[in-house]
Amino acid sequence: MSDLLWDDVRNFFDPDLMGSLPDLRVPDTSVEDWQALLDLVSASGWRFQYAVGEDVLPLPRAEAVLSRPADAELACLSVWPAAEVSAVFRFYGPAEIDFDVALRELQGQERLDVFCGFLRAIGRCLGKPVLMDPETDPGYPVLGFDVEADRVVLLADPQVS
Repeated sequence: MSDLLWDDVRNFFDPDLMGSLPDLRVPDTSVEDWQALLDLVSASGWRFQYAVGEDVLPLPRAEAVLSRPADAELACLSVWPAAEVSAVFRFYGPAEIDFDVALRELQGQERLDVFCGFLRAIGRCLGKPVLMDPETDPGYPVLGFDVEADRVVLLADPQVS
């Protein structure tokens, strides 16, 4: 059974309303949470690529990437939970896991289900909420993985734009 139904949430996936790259975040994290995420990515079977600037490198330990100097090039981890669905994690700091997705890749029920499964996997692994904020309105999540409900839930009315 789907966490969310496409017809109910399509407005949250409309790039014209929400911006094309909504922000996703796991608040109140630590280096250990980042490492758990990296371990999940490695063990999941998802395709991934870690890069610093233009250099593609082996996936490091979280402590190594998060302890780089503040003026170092930004490290990014691209993850494909399905062939045409991707997420890009940026290592800004240990206190929050930040990533984004391309809404154009998340059209229709099948891809929404992949997306929800991805958020569930991250949320379950960390035991923390995974929140999606519109690119146009950061800090106000519209949906996310709810730890107690153990599923992705609406946090705002999708009919209000």
